[in-house]
Parts: sequence; structure tokens; C-alpha cells
Amino acid sequence: MITKISGVLNRVLDEEVRLQIDTFEYQVLVPEFIRRQLQGLVGQEVTLHTSEYHEGNPMQGRMVPRLIGFCTEAELEFFELFCTVDKVGVRKAIKALVRPVREMADAIQRQDAKWLTTLPGVGPSTADQIIATLRKKVTKFALIPEGKDGTEPTQRKPGMDGNLVEDAYRALLTVGHSPLDARNLLDKALGGGKSFQSVEDVLLEIYKQRN
Repeated sequence: MITKISGVLNRVLDEEVRLQIDTFEYQVLVPEFIRRQLQGLVGQEVTLHTSEYHEGNPMQGRMVPRLIGFCTEAELEFFELFCTVDKVGVRKAIKALVRPVREMADAIQRQDAKWLTTLPGVGPSTADQIIATLRKKVTKFALIPEGKDGTEPTQRKPGMDGNLVEDAYRALLTVGHSPLDARNLLDKALGGGKSFQSVEDVLLEIYKQRN
């Protein structure tokens, strides 16, 4: 099993990155909060802590090996713990991890089901199940100092809906922005500490900053 991989970051895509190691290019799946950490490092050497799983249907005779990458061992450990929640598979966990580990662990400890439902793919019943399964297991992750889990210090915004961010991203794509440009614009707008209630509010903030 591959537990760590280092190479030159060739590309950052929507749900994966490509690492160049000698003559081989490796595909590594990453959740959104890791993608944001890596998007400015194209062309540089990076190291990812990895987990491996097989995707596919064994009854159909096709199983594809996948690598999932994280910037720190703590992030990887939290991801593997998150996957132990009933009915949360690997793909659902990857999709849900759009915020830093510290923020998610803090919400679980506070039993803040409403905050958890702002994560993509997490409904009320899943949020309750996450809290019931992990509440007593995430203390050390909630105590990670700000900025020490590979991210810049951020302030949690209870009113920020993860689906709203995704809708704003799609809106930027439809008007001609590249995926990387759209992500950069969103990161800059959301990093200002403002709270947004609609896609229109996000887009107005982005274009105000560009003018």
C-alpha cells in the first residue's frame, strides 16, 4: 500500500491532481479543501500522505485502484475516521470535505448538525449519524491550531452553504472562466470574511474586487 507520494505537481483538476515522478504521471484524488491548498503550487514538488482503495464492481470484473491524497497525516487520519460513519463511503467523504479538518471536527464536537448539513452531500440524517459516531473521537482534530493543518487561518461562517459555493463556481464557468480561474476568484472572495446569502451576492463581491 502506498502511504506517501512525492513528485512535481503537473495539474490541479476539479477532484484530482497529477504528480510527475520520473517518467510516470500519477493521478491522486483530493477533496476540495486540499485542492485549494495545492492550486498555487503547480510546477513545484509536493508530498501527499495517501490512502488507497479500489473502485468498481467486482461482479463485473473491473476494479480500479485509486489514491487519495492529503497534505498532513492528521488530515488523512480524519478522513479515514469520517469514512467509518454508516452510509458514508469514500466518494461521499471526499465530496463532503470542503472545509478544513479543524472546523469540521469542531462542528462535530459541538453537535452542530445544522453546520454539517452545509457540507455537500450531507443531509440532516447523515449529519446526526456523523455526530453520533464521531463526537467522542474528534477532540484532537478540533484542537489543531489555526493554520497548522495545512491551511490559512479561517473564520467559520455558519451561514455559508457549501452548495452555494458550488453553485457560484458553476456560474463562473458558464460565463467563460476556466476552472482554475473560477476557484481562485471564489477563494479570494470567501477569504474576505463576508457572509453571503445567494450566488448573486458572491458574484457581486468577485466582480467588485476585480474592478
